[in-house]
Amino acid sequence: MTEKDLSPLTPSIARGLNDKLYEKRKIAALEIERMVKEFINSNEAGQITSLTAVLAEEFAVSHNNHSRKGGLIGLAATAIALGKDAGLYLKSLIPPVLTCFYDQDSRVRYYACEALYNIAKVARGSVLPFFNNVFDGLSKLAADPDPNVKNGAELLDRLIKDIVTESSSFDLVSFIPLLRDRIYTANPFAKQFLVSWLQVLYAVPDVDLISHLPEFLDGLFNIFKDRNPEIRKMVQCIHYYTFVKQVCETRLTSDDVIQFTAITWLREFIILSGRTMLPFIAGILKSILPCMAYDQDKQNIL
Repeated sequence: MTEKDLSPLTPSIARGLNDKLYEKRKIAALEIERMVKEFINSNEAGQITSLTAVLAEEFAVSHNNHSRKGGLIGLAATAIALGKDAGLYLKSLIPPVLTCFYDQDSRVRYYACEALYNIAKVARGSVLPFFNNVFDGLSKLAADPDPNVKNGAELLDRLIKDIVTESSSFDLVSFIPLLRDRIYTANPFAKQFLVSWLQVLYAVPDVDLISHLPEFLDGLFNIFKDRNPEIRKMVQCIHYYTFVKQVCETRLTSDDVIQFTAITWLREFIILSGRTMLPFIAGILKSILPCMAYDQDKQNIL
């Protein structure tokens, strides 16, 4: 019986990816990285497409858990070799990795986190079209029983947050339905994960999360019922964010009484929340500093 054609993979690389030893799979991945660079230099885009297809279909979703691990490290190696061009192949690279987020083998789940981290690290903003699927997977991995998987997921989560923060093309509208659905989770780790994302999105200037607040406010209050003091504090901070950001964005009116009331509330919120208000300092100062130019009578009021 002839061996299955796995070209452009060589038989030795294929055996390495299937090996139970990590060191052998790593060596095979380095060979894949070298191979992809050669394809780039010789302008053989078709070979790269064939390679990603083989890694995804024959390895990453294989019934053999060692093969799945090999497929994941192979896909990551491909992305690393592609560098800035990885974005052109994400439709082949990311879906099989996301599938492995839900694998029964905890090591496969861990390697999936590692693989997507390496892919996202080179592709950066190009991964955002897959954000909802990535977020959904991470929300489940946040509650993973294996500490290694959780650590890998947290590392990936921080990278995705950085990418969203630096991007001006985050699709908030398509994300809100997913948030609205997931925010009613009963798992405390998933709750912390969700609230941490709300904190990040509130701090991004180009993301108008407040306008969508009615769609998930009930779920946010539901999380606030949690007895975990850390979770309650995180939700409380979001309430502070909502109020302060709204005041800063609407600006203070010319009405002395409204100005006095707004500044009084701002003062109390800043006292209560402390350093968590640092992301809004610029907006707060922009709203308050004009009051310093008032004549003495108005300054006495304020």
